[in-house]
Amino acid sequence: MMVEGPLSIQLPNGDVVEVDRFQVAICMCHKSSCYPLCDTSHRRLQRTSKQRTSG
Repeated sequence: MMVEGPLSIQLPNGDVVEVDRFQVAICMCHKSSCYPLCDTSHRRLQRTSKQRTSG
């Protein structure tokens, strides 16, 4: 999900992530290594699952 920045994101544990970019990709799959920001891990997950089902 793309949102306009800059912004602050408060995580459930109380930590706050500050982002100063003008556009920010928010992770929706919860697989990102830099959660809550997207690192495109969902692309690798989709590719892996497609390879398993096509073989």
